Amino acid sequence: MPFATCDGISTRYEVLGNGPPLLMFAPGGFNATIEQWSALGIYAKVKPLEWLTQHYTCIVFDRRECGQSGGRIERVTYDHFVTHAVALMDHLKIDKAHIMGGCMGCCPVAAMGVAAPERVNKMILWWPVGGAKYRISSHQRMAQHLAFVEANGLQAVADLVKETGKPFNADPRGGPWASVLKHDAAFTADYVKLDNARYRALCAGMIRTLFDRDTAPGAEPEDLMQCDLPALVVPGNDDNHATSAARYLEECLPNVQYWDMPVAGQTREASEKGVLEFLAK
Repeated sequence: MPFATCDGISTRYEVLGNGPPLLMFAPGGFNATIEQWSALGIYAKVKPLEWLTQHYTCIVFDRRECGQSGGRIERVTYDHFVTHAVALMDHLKIDKAHIMGGCMGCCPVAAMGVAAPERVNKMILWWPVGGAKYRISSHQRMAQHLAFVEANGLQAVADLVKETGKPFNADPRGGPWASVLKHDAAFTADYVKLDNARYRALCAGMIRTLFDRDTAPGAEPEDLMQCDLPALVVPGNDDNHATSAARYLEECLPNVQYWDMPVAGQTREASEKGVLEFLAK
């Protein structure tokens, strides 16, 4: 599988299918990898790559800080994810594409629609993360990491990740850069030398940039209201993907189609029909 350097970050990606380009922000929180489109939750059920690749050139990738892609120690925001994705488009010489996000991948989709609308045709937001329970659990996860760092230091974080190999969402103690620590020895060597207090301040700041509200994060509501791009919102209904978060996006986006379908009715056949009809209009 190919790699490209995008915004200075080694990025694992794959180009599948034929047709107009569709850039896909993977689901899975801090384990947003190519494989999640086929293996995780609702996406394992509806198998979107199996039918999307019959009509579109699907660009799938491990998000920065996820899977086999690299990362950079900074106070990460959703705009950083947008910059990373646009750099991948530039690498592939794609001027404009449909964009699709699943789960936490919906956040950079919303952010990209606001920050770089000239690079986007249509947006699909499938099971956007959000809701009070999602915010609370995300804050708790970061708090567990910070407590572990304060008590044990950054070398202990690196040692833990080497032992368990688990990403941030599977073991909060490993932190947001756990996946990079797992496979990048040079990154790890620099990571363990960071000042403990400054690192903890940086992570605390990320809480405000990534998990800052009780609804769908990613872009400010006033900015979403100025985004005229056609959008399709597919609602989830659990602790991490509150239906209220999907309804919030419906409220804010002026050119939106809300698929008012219960999760039980979101079958492969119905999903394929609804998404392909939306993209073809």
